Amino acid sequence: MAVDRERVAALVRELLEAIGENPDRPGLKQTPERVADAYSEFFAGVGADAAAPLAHTISVTRGPAPDTLPSGAVMLRDILFRSVCEHHLLPFRGHAHIAYLPGERVVGLGSLPKVVEILSSRPQVQERLGEQIADAIAASLDTRGVLVVLDATHECVTMRGGRQTDASTVTIAARGELAEPAARAELITLMAGPPVAPRPSGGRGWPS
Repeated sequence: MAVDRERVAALVRELLEAIGENPDRPGLKQTPERVADAYSEFFAGVGADAAAPLAHTISVTRGPAPDTLPSGAVMLRDILFRSVCEHHLLPFRGHAHIAYLPGERVVGLGSLPKVVEILSSRPQVQERLGEQIADAIAASLDTRGVLVVLDATHECVTMRGGRQTDASTVTIAARGELAEPAARAELITLMAGPPVAPRPSGGRGWPS
């Protein structure tokens, strides 16, 4: 479902008028169209199939290296994501860390960020986003367990209300064998290790 840019632009113009601004002044004249373009990107995941990137899997027993079977978890950490909080329509952004215990089939690592991108590109709350990522992976792959940790900063926390500029929110979603805290403790430790890239949120120190 594509964003209706013309309708968004018209509503943004009305919003500017509602806050007492003049949408025809030079600085705001192109704002409705700019916001419509931005919303087309921010909400491109509305109605999209988050499982689609996971459709192509690789057999670990009949694949290119059948004698190299995974003995532990497959992990991809520090996946950058951004989304829009559905409560205030303000952005939140951070890193997603994903691990799963593969069965007979695995998926290309590049598919995991695509799942995050689709599900984050819609009005969201962080708690639900992590659960949806875990559900998509668990339902699409032959996994024994899935773990998704999201670490993000929310502008509804940092820029309004108490304005806690250093606060970050951590959520954990787990499926299968990794639903047990003891089973996922090692993975949580690895995910919370030194970041591989500059981070928009605070330091790590997550519960298991």
